[in-house]
Amino acid sequence: MSVRPRLAISLGDPCGIGSELLLRSLPRLHAWADLIVVGAKAGPGLLVQGTPPVGWRLDPEPVPPSNLCPSGAEAFRLRVFPHAAGRGPGAEALWLDPTPGIQAQDLALGEPSAASGRCAFEAARLAAQLVLAGHADALVTLPLSKAACHLAGHDIPGHTELLREWSGAPITRMAFLSPSLCVVLHTVHQSLRSVIEGLEAGAVAETLGFAAGQFMQILGRQDLRVALCALNPHAGERGAFGDEEGLLEEARRRVETAFSGPGTSAGHGIAQGLSPFGTGPAPEGWELFPGVPIRSRATGDGSGLRFFGPLPADSVFHRAVQGEFDVVVALYHDQGLIPLKTLEPTRAVNVTLGLPFIRTSPDHGTAFDKAGLWVADPANFQEACALAVRLAGRAAHQPWRAEVDPRAI
Repeated sequence: MSVRPRLAISLGDPCGIGSELLLRSLPRLHAWADLIVVGAKAGPGLLVQGTPPVGWRLDPEPVPPSNLCPSGAEAFRLRVFPHAAGRGPGAEALWLDPTPGIQAQDLALGEPSAASGRCAFEAARLAAQLVLAGHADALVTLPLSKAACHLAGHDIPGHTELLREWSGAPITRMAFLSPSLCVVLHTVHQSLRSVIEGLEAGAVAETLGFAAGQFMQILGRQDLRVALCALNPHAGERGAFGDEEGLLEEARRRVETAFSGPGTSAGHGIAQGLSPFGTGPAPEGWELFPGVPIRSRATGDGSGLRFFGPLPADSVFHRAVQGEFDVVVALYHDQGLIPLKTLEPTRAVNVTLGLPFIRTSPDHGTAFDKAGLWVADPANFQEACALAVRLAGRAAHQPWRAEVDPRAI
């Protein structure tokens, strides 16, 4: 672990907005951490239209570091300047291109293709290798296109599943962290019908317990309040609107039993997954989000881990924002993401729980329709990088601080 944190950033699809988000953000990111960008150098090469707010150039790295740059890849030094003309003090990063044979003429800005899918896939793979080998303290992934990856011959659901496979993690869950609300998804990209048909008490208990264990490690606390969303309106109202809540109550009872008795954090019988975080308290001065107390405003009373629910989804998120709960477990994608994106459209960050390393990403996609126009908002990407720095500090027991003020972007 370096004294100054090091972030690996995978570029994602070079035909999307990833390159311009990175270039606009680099001066701020360089103030927080040393940076290794992994992706197709052709991405910035596509940005030839419009009026860029920054200037940049890619210089060949004279001596590619062999422990970072595998055979077939190429290393560059990215330099970004605060003016398009390239004047003034700049920021820099090491750039590794695992697909140097793909040039700008092989790609079309705003259009996913087999070539862009290959670039994104190989960038994610090399970036994951770097963080697994300890060459970076955290991984931040810019968006890839599943359709483009499919065209490249990689039939993948997304980054989360790829990183789980490459790291050998036994269990992962998609979580979203923001200053006002933390949400863990029980299921992700599947139809609502399949969510209902596949609902099982044991699986829900596993997600509840897994989320609790991961957040206890992240926050360095034992007294978490974890709320479970109901499936039906009014939590079924005692069977008036469905009987699935009986199954969810059984899930809560199972996880309460697993965490009861000596060693509250044990969660016997609940999958714990991997984690880069220790089990002790957070370092002095460390904050998950600057200015937001780590302890719940209303119920962080030191009385131990507690589970609540199933609770009506139309009120549980408001209660969490008010400080009644630390984490909300949502049963399906939109149940958790609609309130989160309404409340925190730029500050919510995707975090993969269960990996042996820290991985964050912005909560948006490739935005092919905006690519190259320089209108994409970099705030959420910067939030993802800032949170990665702070989480890396938590793992290293260092109070590393990175603040984002969206008003200044």
